[in-house]
Amino acid sequence: RVLPAERKVICSLLARRVLERVPSAYLTGVGWFAGIPFQVDQRVLIPRSPIGELIEKQFAPWIDPAAVESILDLCTGSGCIGIACAQYFPEALVDCADLSEDALDVAERNVLDLGFEQQVNVIYSDLFEALDGRTYDIIVSNPPYVDKQDMDALADEFHHEPRMGLEAGNDGLDIVRKMLPELSRHLNPGGIAVIEVGNSWEALEDAYPQVGFTWLEFERGGMGVFLLTKEQIDHHQADFVL
Repeated sequence: RVLPAERKVICSLLARRVLERVPSAYLTGVGWFAGIPFQVDQRVLIPRSPIGELIEKQFAPWIDPAAVESILDLCTGSGCIGIACAQYFPEALVDCADLSEDALDVAERNVLDLGFEQQVNVIYSDLFEALDGRTYDIIVSNPPYVDKQDMDALADEFHHEPRMGLEAGNDGLDIVRKMLPELSRHLNPGGIAVIEVGNSWEALEDAYPQVGFTWLEFERGGMGVFLLTKEQIDHHQADFVL
């Protein structure tokens, strides 16, 4: 039975969802990702990346899970991708890096609440700036990638999310262009990079037509996630340099 005070809270939440278009994850304070509940608020994007499906499959068949010792989640936000990687790669050490101190506060809270403080390290870093000398078997990232046209057309719900976690210039590639030249020196031999660019995938193909991006498919929906091997990245290093 619902008590009057509880009914009042529920009605208030429903009103905010309908009238203010506040996403339900912000109203409840919880967003689910790869089967894990994460604490979220308006300092971070709501977890929804299709990369979660890849993590649940341990990035098969692209890498041997038993050989993975180190993972980087770049532009970590709430920490959901990095912490999920820690869950599915229990022998790996994971770095979660972000430029937003607000986001890192949320990520750190999730690391502690979910019990991953011995496995996951939260780092303040502008992309790879604070990661000099660190190398990884997997670099995974869901960076800002929304282009100007899509930003102007986003549904009201998205405007409750931090803008810096979404927008990335006219073509949506401002951040990815900075990431690509740095991948090689931070990936171990045999490593892979998995990066989400969403609807900006066509702009990426146009910008780097000589690079054979592998576009991953998803059983549960989603698109715009590419994979590059360390060997591919090394081969195209000159193409990536700004």
